[in-house]
Amino acid sequence: MAKRDYYEVLGVGRGAGEQELKKAYRRMAQKYHPDRNPGNAAAEARFKEAKEAYEVLGDPQKRGMYDRFGHDGVAAACAGGGFGEQGFSAAANGDFGDIFGDMFSNIFGGGGTRRQSGVRRGADLGYTLELQLEDAATGCSQTIKIPARVKCGVCQGGGAKKGSTPKPCDTCRGMGQVRMQQGPFAVQQTCPACRGRGAVITDPCPACRGSGKVTQNKTLSVKIPAGVDSGDRIRLSGEGEVGEQGGPAGDLYVEISVRAHPIFTRDGGDLYCEVPIGFVTAALGGEMEVPTLGGKVSLKIPAETQSGKLFRVRGKGVRPVRGGGVGDLLCRIHVETPVKLTARQQALLREFEASLGSDSRGHSPKTHSWVAKAKDFFESLGH
Repeated sequence: MAKRDYYEVLGVGRGAGEQELKKAYRRMAQKYHPDRNPGNAAAEARFKEAKEAYEVLGDPQKRGMYDRFGHDGVAAACAGGGFGEQGFSAAANGDFGDIFGDMFSNIFGGGGTRRQSGVRRGADLGYTLELQLEDAATGCSQTIKIPARVKCGVCQGGGAKKGSTPKPCDTCRGMGQVRMQQGPFAVQQTCPACRGRGAVITDPCPACRGSGKVTQNKTLSVKIPAGVDSGDRIRLSGEGEVGEQGGPAGDLYVEISVRAHPIFTRDGGDLYCEVPIGFVTAALGGEMEVPTLGGKVSLKIPAETQSGKLFRVRGKGVRPVRGGGVGDLLCRIHVETPVKLTARQQALLREFEASLGSDSRGHSPKTHSWVAKAKDFFESLGH
């Protein structure tokens, strides 16, 4: 049976671009993949047909031969090819590895791997920076030291000893990639012999032992914007590890961790603090100074203030780094019971309690309300 036209197989026009071809193949692969059609010989045949069409049309050289000479031109161009005794060949110019990885990702929910090359971006690094609350709220500059893998200064990142040169890898023929055929599947992988470099170092640099990288401590200045909080990250572009084979360096992510403060706790833009007062001040009222991040403020305590009362001082919190207004300072009152009383002081307190007389209910309404509720509860239990 004569082969169908490859453009017809994928359902695209002859002027289709790379992305259109890729989408068409992905659609066909998802529909006819053997794993989605177990035991369906017709579907498997359509899958193989689509794969063959994409391998040709996805390769500029093969596509050119096909457009000029048809199937015979492709057969002539591939004569003498194949996957060799070990099932490997140099990677084709097309992006079949990418589309195949995307297909598996879409079908099975996995993370399809993208085609790699000898030139690779360096790894990202992380650093945790501890700050005082005051520095996090107002912003500052901090100097940090980090150990990082940087380009070897002796071999300039090449990995070979000075005066020697790497040799092209025989396994991948200098491409850094190999393709393995297993039945109807073709998977593109990093060359195991040269690890994607495309070359093999026979005489390594003594300083970096052929890796092209050495570990050094880097000193960096980090500008901390006002309003950061624990968990926020600052990215320093290009301050991560150096890339492979001249690839770009990774980034450094500085994660903020704000130390516990002796007075304040933070919730978004608001600050909270506990303010202890004596029971006389709580009963009669008064004023006291409370701290803020910008200095002291006077807090007026009205008479008969109960423990747990929350007072708001507006605009004395923090302006969050992501925008919005300045938060507030919320002061929670804690009425402190006197301790280490003398006999005279204890007598005065008993005299004070006696002076309340039968009107004690009016002076402690919460106490009497709670006692009444407890009494009703016990009566309901039959006690």
